[in-house]
Amino acid sequence: MPPRLLLLLLLLLCYHGFLTAAAGKHSSPVRLKLLRHPAPSGASRLEHVRELFRGDRLRQRMIHDRIQRARHRRRACDVSPPSKNGSSVPAPADSFEMPLKSGAYSGTGQYFVRFLLGTPAQRFLLIMDTGSDLTWVKCRLRPPGCRSGGNETRVFHPDVSSSFKPIPCSSDMCKTSLPFSLTTCPTPASPCAYDYGYSDGSTAQGVFANEKATIILSNGRRAKLRGLVVGCTSTSAGSSFWAADGVLGLGYSDISFAGRATARFKGRFSYCLVDHLSPRNASSFLTFGPNAAAPPSPAPRETALVLDLEPFYTVGVDGISVDGELLAIPRIVWDVGAGGGAILDSGTSLTVLAEPAYRAVASALSRRLVGIPRVSVDPFDYCYNWTAAGGQRRLPRMVIHLAGSAALEPPAKSYVIDVADGVKCLGIAAAPWPGVSTIGNILQQEHLWEYDLKNRRLRFRRSRCRRE
Repeated sequence: MPPRLLLLLLLLLCYHGFLTAAAGKHSSPVRLKLLRHPAPSGASRLEHVRELFRGDRLRQRMIHDRIQRARHRRRACDVSPPSKNGSSVPAPADSFEMPLKSGAYSGTGQYFVRFLLGTPAQRFLLIMDTGSDLTWVKCRLRPPGCRSGGNETRVFHPDVSSSFKPIPCSSDMCKTSLPFSLTTCPTPASPCAYDYGYSDGSTAQGVFANEKATIILSNGRRAKLRGLVVGCTSTSAGSSFWAADGVLGLGYSDISFAGRATARFKGRFSYCLVDHLSPRNASSFLTFGPNAAAPPSPAPRETALVLDLEPFYTVGVDGISVDGELLAIPRIVWDVGAGGGAILDSGTSLTVLAEPAYRAVASALSRRLVGIPRVSVDPFDYCYNWTAAGGQRRLPRMVIHLAGSAALEPPAKSYVIDVADGVKCLGIAAAPWPGVSTIGNILQQEHLWEYDLKNRRLRFRRSRCRRE
């Protein structure tokens, strides 16, 4: 038996003892604050950006694998929207929010959200991930007589949560609905186990459960969001998770946090990502339900959300222009049915374009930067000595034309990025073709994004991501 499966089996046996021992014991928008810390400067910034590049490359492999599986499922059945099971909140408010902040200070390209889980509530810092349907926290599964090791700071303790209900491995939900669930089932009452593997070698193993989260409603009251499916991760390894306590899954799925929360809060969620180089105290919010803080102007732009490649959010792309020139990118690159398409992913930092699109965009941008001394900065293809340019050179204007005449016009700093003092690089990477393109979080920054799952619409507008 592989060592990881043996470890999981031992955890399940221990956890069965924990369940036996514990058995005798016992609508306003919601907003989560987005937390982002500043990236380091100088040479350390270059190392930070290199790590982002490496992490994005590995993540693209994971995205490719999951999309291949999603396309296979589409041939067998239609994709239906998330159901409304189990997410009732007995309160009149129609939204809630969570604080959201950058994790650049820790060397990651992620955004972190503060999260309250269990009864009584335990506090965690989770990675906001629109490309994942699994919400999980680092968890201490230590029933009487079973040892646990490793770093136990800021871990979830299910034994002190009265609302923690493991999902049995014998259940239909475990067998058919939960991502990365295992067939390991020592007894019918044993919890459903998972082994989530990431392309960079990071792994997370644990058990699934139903739990409650504490949310702060728009009227200021606290409430419980019930019926959540969460992973209780007993062991995790790799660079993806060392700076956070787990992952908040916002992918399109019946079991994701977004699926459960939007079923109760008007079918939508929104977020605004501050600049990844913002001051340490800069933060914004992840909101479920109507975003009352959204300014009346400018009016949002709108395009269709294509929800066929669960759990990813796909958008139609009509083309990309640079300084008004529409680039010659084959339309098949944006065709989901032909192996292409474009997704929005908060867990990817740089924007990654399928090879034909990357070549066209990189060529158009670099032609407009002729005359600025090129420098070699691995792993980027196009980097420039901006000090020699005198800092006055105008940057080319890139526009991504989404379906429905919805133009995404990011600031130039989101695609010509600072990697070191006096050095800028094209912050766009190439992905193999055929394959999807990914609009990463740096290109999404300083925009308010609203995912209207009920009506399958995506709305966005420029924003400073601060209270007006």
